[in-house]
Amino acid sequence: MKLKPKEKPHYVNNREFSEAVFDYAVLVREAKEKNTQVPKVTDYIAKCFIKIAEGLSHRPNFVRYTYREEMVMDAVENCLRAIGNYNIETATRTGKPNAFSYFTQICYFAFIRRITKEKRQQDIKFRFIERMGIEDFTQMGMDESGAQETMAYVDTLRQRISQVKSNDAAIKEFKKIEKEKEKLELFMV
Repeated sequence: MKLKPKEKPHYVNNREFSEAVFDYAVLVREAKEKNTQVPKVTDYIAKCFIKIAEGLSHRPNFVRYTYREEMVMDAVENCLRAIGNYNIETATRTGKPNAFSYFTQICYFAFIRRITKEKRQQDIKFRFIERMGIEDFTQMGMDESGAQETMAYVDTLRQRISQVKSNDAAIKEFKKIEKEKEKLELFMV
């Protein structure tokens, strides 16, 4: 049984959401003109931010990350920061504001930033394991058989790290070659 869009857990009605964001943006603009305190974001808008981010996180290119929740919260935070910058005069194809699209893009780029940050942290951990005398740490306070098992694990871990690095390098090289082919094809036409 296929669910209708309104029955899906991460469904956001674009028209209602855009109208709510439009109304809030008008209030923010008026508050800034009068130099008064900017109003809080409504619960409806905040819930929509969560639904948009959560829905995007279930896409195939994001669903398998172990830090998916952090990605969602980063995206919601970025949406809350960016709502004050929402331009109500922006023209769209339909002539109506499209807040859903605007905030989905913000969520997408927040996800990309989180993935980049996590990969950087992972590289730091891998370099630490490679460069530290991990053997010294693993052998402290262990008998000979326990130390040998731990060293076997460390060796396996190092092999996997080098395998991941070589796979990443191969993928980057393949991507580079494909881009060059595309450029050549464009110039040939």
